[in-house]
Amino acid sequence: MDALEIFEGHIKERLTSELASLGFEGDFGLERPDHEMADFALPCFQFAKRLRRSPQSIAEDLAARVSVDGHITKVWNDRGYLNFRVNEGLLGTMVVRDALERREDFGRGEPLDGRVLLEHTSVNPTGPIHVGRARNPLIGDTLARCLRMCGHEVTTEYYVNDVGKQVVLLTWGLEHLDEKDVAQADREKNDHRLVGYYQAANRLMESSPGVEKEIAQMTQRFEAGDPEVIAQVRRTVDLMLEGIKESLGAVNVFLDRYAYESQFILDGSAKEVVERLKRTPYCTLEDGAYFLNLEEFGVHGRDTRFFFTRKDGTTLYTTRDLAYHIEKFRRADRLMNILGEDQKLGQKQLTSALRILGFERAPECIFYSFVSLPEGRMSTRQGRVVYLDDLVDEAMERAYKEVCDRRPELDEGKKRGIARDIGVGAVRYNIIRVQAEKQLVFKWEEALNFEGNSAPFVQYAHARCCSILRKATDYNKGADLSVLTDPYERKLVWMLAQFPEVVRQAGEKRRINMLPTYGHELASVLNQFYGAVPVLRSEHQDARLCLVEATRWTLHNTLVTMGIAAPEEM
Repeated sequence: MDALEIFEGHIKERLTSELASLGFEGDFGLERPDHEMADFALPCFQFAKRLRRSPQSIAEDLAARVSVDGHITKVWNDRGYLNFRVNEGLLGTMVVRDALERREDFGRGEPLDGRVLLEHTSVNPTGPIHVGRARNPLIGDTLARCLRMCGHEVTTEYYVNDVGKQVVLLTWGLEHLDEKDVAQADREKNDHRLVGYYQAANRLMESSPGVEKEIAQMTQRFEAGDPEVIAQVRRTVDLMLEGIKESLGAVNVFLDRYAYESQFILDGSAKEVVERLKRTPYCTLEDGAYFLNLEEFGVHGRDTRFFFTRKDGTTLYTTRDLAYHIEKFRRADRLMNILGEDQKLGQKQLTSALRILGFERAPECIFYSFVSLPEGRMSTRQGRVVYLDDLVDEAMERAYKEVCDRRPELDEGKKRGIARDIGVGAVRYNIIRVQAEKQLVFKWEEALNFEGNSAPFVQYAHARCCSILRKATDYNKGADLSVLTDPYERKLVWMLAQFPEVVRQAGEKRRINMLPTYGHELASVLNQFYGAVPVLRSEHQDARLCLVEATRWTLHNTLVTMGIAAPEEM
């Protein structure tokens, strides 16, 4: 239980008996208003109907009954609210001590029951990740980190689409084409290098009926469950995944598991889904293909028909996705999918089909709008697709120039290391700071702004704390913290106290954009404190150094939960 929960529990305990004496028994809620107004507030509107009194009258009565004590220093009513100020000296001691003792675990919740399986990224393994889809792995990875910080057991998973004409075409191209037949890639990474084979094979297929026939036969063998063809395609897909994993690793995204779509052909579970759906009253056969009529489930127009086999009887992606979700239900208590906004219809159809199969459970979907770029920016070749690799490279190069300008005395290795931390942090922060469902235009002037709402601003605040602590060398961590009474100290303590609740809200409400907002606010309050209050060689040096170290750990944990490095020097 964090410090503010302890204070809230104390206030609710005091209020419970007083409300009972007024005739109200039952649960009630406290609010945490803007800190300038009050620390906690009890809206008395929730009692008005039961007590048959006005909220203002109830608040006035309670204000007269609830006295100050060791935890509460002020109680007053205002327009139907009962407001509270807490003992800031006690709060500061509790918060700072907690941060100093728990360090990397400050803000982490107690372990929670249930297993969460979070699927994210899952881009088709036929080319590099492009900028438009870059939001998926960054939202997914940050949410997973946040949920783990909340106390959840989380497994992250990438659903590999290794079935279909595209991956078969790429496999055929690798087997039949020479390197000289393929356009040279800008990078040696597999995901960039192999795209040329796909493009060349596609051109051949369009111009040669013989090649088209070979690929069609290979696709049919694959989808009929031929283990030899499936293994051959799997090898190609794994080559692609090596490059994709490298791109994800460059932005600190690492998945726990990769699930292959072909598995549901090999193990027969996709066919089992087909047979079960055929036996339902929603199934219709049309020209050899089977579909479900989903009108009863709120799906209208041409989308009402949800096909789950082709005319030749082979399964579709939708069928295998059903088998995948049924398999996921066996492995986890809660499923979450990070998906582009263009997948909303598909997920509604999937959920309807699961209900038809008798499953009341459904995956929780977090939909995101795609990332776009200002015209003419960040592209070295006109008309070229901008990949995530391009974005990261340019971010690090711009950060490197900034580091060279600000810290010319550093050696080359340190400059490059700091530039990587800043560049990757800038990309992650700027993408997750906007709510997933809102449009995002990536702009460098925002992402790499050392003074604004950006990763470098928060990272620099962390580095500043580390610099102050290095200069101090040693100090008394058992110092009396009740001396932290300056308004700037109190404001910083209050910000630290908010961190556990911010983590909970960001995770449970799936609002990871709360993390960068909090990080920016904390860094700003630290800068105000640093500019107004001397830390070293002051009367309360040890207590203030304790506050700086507590801030350092809070900034560190905020950055790490966002998947961003917390550099000790910038």
